[in-house]
Amino acid sequence: MASPSRRQFAILALFAVSLKFCYSQNVTIDDNGWGYAGVTWYGEAGGAGSTGGACGYGMAVANPPLYAMVSAGGPSLFNNGKGCGTCYQVVCLENPACSRRPIRVTITDECPGGPCASEEAHFDLSGKAIGALAKPGQADQLRAAGVLRVVYRRVPCLYRESSYSGSTIALHVDAGANPYYIAFVVEYEEGDGDLASVEIQPAGGSFIPMQEMRSAVWKVNSGSALSGPFNVRLTSGESRKVVVAQGVIPVDWRADATYRSIVNF
Repeated sequence: MASPSRRQFAILALFAVSLKFCYSQNVTIDDNGWGYAGVTWYGEAGGAGSTGGACGYGMAVANPPLYAMVSAGGPSLFNNGKGCGTCYQVVCLENPACSRRPIRVTITDECPGGPCASEEAHFDLSGKAIGALAKPGQADQLRAAGVLRVVYRRVPCLYRESSYSGSTIALHVDAGANPYYIAFVVEYEEGDGDLASVEIQPAGGSFIPMQEMRSAVWKVNSGSALSGPFNVRLTSGESRKVVVAQGVIPVDWRADATYRSIVNF
């Protein structure tokens, strides 16, 4: 009897053949959510692509639970910033250096031009992520291959499956935040990975809708000073699940600080 891993590879190989046929008929997504995409990479080999990227995650992209397994998205994946935080499974099948094993990456940056804009879907992977697509010892061959063709699908973000135990939602307060202007990056959302809405509730007040910027940053401008502790209510992008991070931003909050909640989707 074939092992589960061998059965998985066989299924992926058969899927690649069937998807090629669909692609020739101008169909790029199958019933299970798989489609074709182009892949390039950027930054340092083994690195996180960039120190933060357009989504505003900063150095968090290189640290757990992301571990540099991140990607810039072409226009359809970045989606004007709404794709920040979404997760995808990517499988490389066609190049001899491909491992044929799926990897999971999180969209943390934008790739607006070149091959990223010329294909229906395109991942500009971090150096570490493209290396993870390769067979052992063949990462450099894959990095030198130019534009790769892969199959991909959107999947839930599952940071708690990693070896990092602190994978609850975190809020990194913007360096320019003050009592009249509160802005933060929402990090490590499980499930959908993206957000439909974020609301903030100051001490003694009601929930206030925040404005989504073209990134993972949410902000609110207030005509009067807002004081903590703050509750934050988050609604996920597709499933519309709601969680409330009670008192996540304390009374004595500071700009450019990160505050971790005890909730996740």
